[in-house]
Amino acid sequence: RYPLVDGQGNFGSVDGDGAAAMRYTEARLGKISMELVRDIDKDTVDFVPNYDNTMQEPTLFPTTFPSVLVNANVGIAVSMASSICPFNLAEVCETCIAVLKNPEHDLISTLKGPDFPSGGYLYYDEDELKKIYDTGRGSVRVRSKWNYNKEDGCLEITEIPYSTTIEAIIDKIVDCIKQGKLREVSYVRDETGKDGLKIAIDLKRGNDPEKVMQKLFRLTPLQDSYSCNFNILVNGKPRVMGVREILQEWSNFRLSCVSRRLQFDLKKKKEKLHLLMVDDHIPAGAKLY
Repeated sequence: RYPLVDGQGNFGSVDGDGAAAMRYTEARLGKISMELVRDIDKDTVDFVPNYDNTMQEPTLFPTTFPSVLVNANVGIAVSMASSICPFNLAEVCETCIAVLKNPEHDLISTLKGPDFPSGGYLYYDEDELKKIYDTGRGSVRVRSKWNYNKEDGCLEITEIPYSTTIEAIIDKIVDCIKQGKLREVSYVRDETGKDGLKIAIDLKRGNDPEKVMQKLFRLTPLQDSYSCNFNILVNGKPRVMGVREILQEWSNFRLSCVSRRLQFDLKKKKEKLHLLMVDDHIPAGAKLY
């Protein structure tokens, strides 16, 4: 949702293409990445030896915002799966502040729903969202954004669900055409360019674009679901948590980071004060600069 790396070169695309070899690319940390490592040099987190014991690495970053909810985290390892959908940064911060002030705060009043970077329309199911916020499990449905180009007689898809790719959508449409399930469609092509994503679907004459789109939503990944499983490691142990519990755990962690930073600053001040201490033999009232 918020890229941590500012890259130059081919870093892959929504088509499903992979990135170029690293000798063809350059990268630097994005501005928001600085919030992940701010004050890391002030003993805010624990450091441990790296894999070959040649340097020290942090066990966690002292991130200044609940990054686990801001960028999507999807993966599986050691028989444990995790799927965390991304949320809007401003809404997450606003919700976190509200929860700190009132632990019983109504989350859905400030955290409106997942905010996927690929766009699309989110089906607003309040009961399902409350279930996800409370238990960390559930699913949301996302529908592609489209418009009808009357002049060319084609449907133009400009935003797609986060859980799919252009290639998967086109392949499914082609399969449906071959199987005779989409007789209304004559051709489909990828017109993605510098102006953004676009999938063009040519319609045969006499077909209602609205009805064809409803059929496409039903048969292809132009409408897809995103399953949520908020499985997070807390102190090295996996836990499935709701949004409120995640924010509370992050708040406790952040409080520890701030406390350790203040202790570090206090120690440095005391060490400096020790060097600047004045001996008793200096006359009273003497000014020191």
